Amino acid sequence: MNFALTPEQERIRDAVERVCEPFDADYWLRKDREGGFPHDFHRALAQAGWLGIAMPEAFGGAGLGISEAALMMHTIAATGAGLSGASAVHMNIFGLHPVVVFGTDEQKKRWLPPLIAGQDKACFGVTEPNTGLNTLKLKTRAVREGDHYVVHGQKVWISTAQVANKILLLARTKPVEECQGTEGLSLFYTDLDRSTVEVREIDKHGRKCVDSNQVFIDGLRIPVEDRIGDEDKGFNYILHGLNPERILIASEAVGLGRAALKRAAHYANEREVFDRPIGQNQGIQHPLAKSWMELEAAHLMVQKAAWLYDQGQPCAAEANSAKFLAAEACYHACENAIFTHGGMGYAK
Repeated sequence: MNFALTPEQERIRDAVERVCEPFDADYWLRKDREGGFPHDFHRALAQAGWLGIAMPEAFGGAGLGISEAALMMHTIAATGAGLSGASAVHMNIFGLHPVVVFGTDEQKKRWLPPLIAGQDKACFGVTEPNTGLNTLKLKTRAVREGDHYVVHGQKVWISTAQVANKILLLARTKPVEECQGTEGLSLFYTDLDRSTVEVREIDKHGRKCVDSNQVFIDGLRIPVEDRIGDEDKGFNYILHGLNPERILIASEAVGLGRAALKRAAHYANEREVFDRPIGQNQGIQHPLAKSWMELEAAHLMVQKAAWLYDQGQPCAAEANSAKFLAAEACYHACENAIFTHGGMGYAK
């Protein structure tokens, strides 16, 4: 059993750090205040070839695993870009895995190279206002009319829909009352036609540079050739993308938590009260030490889940556990970092 990064993984970490270096804390703070998608950051990663890290080499990707993709996303978050930077490229990394696994060669050739090159930006259209995580009950309908499907419905909390030109869309192709088990939903990857799709941004408290949206679909026409796999089997296809997504989100959260912890430790060593650094006080040390342990434990679960996925083994429990543990650890690390800074923790 070896927990060390391989030489190749070390090179990935170092190279991604170099790409992220010009995008410092001031850049991300400004983007969070002003909003607006970080196109220059997205472009820099695309030009360096990182958007295709886990995509097949035959279509312009690097052909690496989710372990390497998780390392990349962890590195982005840990540089100070946090979830803002990670979310800007998140969909490019995992989103089209259902296409990689279930798509035709023609679809892969048509869709993967533009996404890897950064020419296409995609959003992920699954969640709906009245179904939440109960995906099998979603109501957006796709009705086949000849060589097209016509779609009507509503999606919510759809990230990057303001800037996306493509959408990975899960829609109902069979009425729910006629369905058994997981059937009845179909998966599409198609153009986001603004003449039939209205996108309304949701004003959030944070992460403003990556938009979240309500999406209203009224008559979107999708060619049959934009359907992934068989009709009514889309739920099973989408699951193939959810486990790597959860692993990547978990890795991003660990990276953000470590960035917060690093800043807290630096401040604790620099800030002097009563003629000594506050970091010498156990009241400061113990919460930070606990956060360090929580982040390390979460990271181990991330690594296990990623390894299982790359080995083709079941990883649903591990991927979900990694996401939960990492989110909790990240939250506590950020909270303790703010407490460590005292009054300055409230300042931007």
